This record gives sequence, C-alpha cells and structure tokens, in this order.
Amino acid sequence: MPKDKTRKALAKRFRITRKGKVMHGKAGKSHLQSGKSADRRRGLRKKTALAKGEASKVKKAMQ
Repeated sequence: MPKDKTRKALAKRFRITRKGKVMHGKAGKSHLQSGKSADRRRGLRKKTALAKGEASKVKKAMQ
C-alpha cells in the first residue's frame, strides 16, 4: 500500500510541533508595514498555536 502524500499547500503554512500543536504565522505581515507600530510588527513575527478545533482539521487535511 502506498504512503499518503503530504498536502504541500498546508505544509507551507503550518508546522506541527513535537507535542502536536499546530503553529502558524500571523496575518497582516506582508504589506503596509509603515502604518503599523514597531511593537505590532514585532508581534507579527512570532508564530502562534492554532485553537484545538482548528488544529485537528489541519492535521486531518495534512494526511
């Protein structure tokens, strides 16, 4: 039986940690940076964990 292929579109947007959390980048980072404060831009750099319900959907879709 062949292996399941990873959905590459999802793999580029999400990362699963060793403990099973799904991390994602924040929205609003790609343009119009000059209108945002330095604090806000710094916060946008960090990755955050998805909520449990959304995380399970992403994990299922990745397989």
